[in-house]
Amino acid sequence: MSDPLDQRLLAAHAAGDAPTLVALYCQAAETAATDEARGFFLTHAYVFALEIGDARAPDLRQELSEMGRD
Repeated sequence: MSDPLDQRLLAAHAAGDAPTLVALYCQAAETAATDEARGFFLTHAYVFALEIGDARAPDLRQELSEMGRD
């Protein structure tokens, strides 16, 4: 994960900005170096999406399921 993305994630956590966290964790998953890292980031995106009722939650769940992480 790039430093700017890491800094934006930290800032979003500090601000409690769940919609931004969903978007940033999805972005981190897209650029993850390994499937393990991708699963980690998608899981975080999914949890935050569930917490706020984000419309991306079903798609995130599907991605995780396809990775065997359901």
